[in-house]
Amino acid sequence: MPLEAVIFDMDGVLVASEDYWLEARIEWAGNLGKSWTDDDQRACMGRNTIEWAEVMRERLELGDMPLDRIMTEVTGLVLKRLDAHLPVLPGAVEAVHRAASAYRVALASGSPTAVIRHVTQATGLDKVFEVMVFGDDMARGKPHPDIYLEAARQLGVAPEHCAGIEDSGNGVRALHAAGMIVIAAPSPNFPLAPDVLALADVQIASLDELTLDLLQSLGQR
Repeated sequence: MPLEAVIFDMDGVLVASEDYWLEARIEWAGNLGKSWTDDDQRACMGRNTIEWAEVMRERLELGDMPLDRIMTEVTGLVLKRLDAHLPVLPGAVEAVHRAASAYRVALASGSPTAVIRHVTQATGLDKVFEVMVFGDDMARGKPHPDIYLEAARQLGVAPEHCAGIEDSGNGVRALHAAGMIVIAAPSPNFPLAPDVLALADVQIASLDELTLDLLQSLGQR
């Protein structure tokens, strides 16, 4: 079926911010005398803000600590790092422009709105994406398909005519559940499990591989 739109995740796809989120959570947990592991981090990846705050509260055994405090303080630590250095992944901005030359393009990220706006404005991609859907606006985060279905709805494109690019297991599952073409672009630091990779239509090592030829071929499957 013909491909009409390409939807990008942000953290780990356009910017190498997953490390910032990991560092921020380690720092924040450490200030409370707690530890934060890679497994804990994987449980948060792809989820919206309220959901990852709930994961943190549960895993760190923080009782009834207000979720707003967790969200605000951890997000603040991430924004501090982004202000110091924006880790745009090689070929990311070019890949979005390349896709936009032939397809409708959107962003669907579970990150807090403040983080998404910071990244897209700093890179100029806020002027390229036709639609941006924020995790803060969704009742359910990834692996539920809601954020991708909402992006398709706002674009006015049927989900089966959309392709999405994801680096996380929760994100890949969300794309698959949405009925979209799944492009997996996993981070070497957070490799995807074999059962997750099996859900992808194609795997790429970097966004340099997200060529118009590849997108066209995916639309012909």
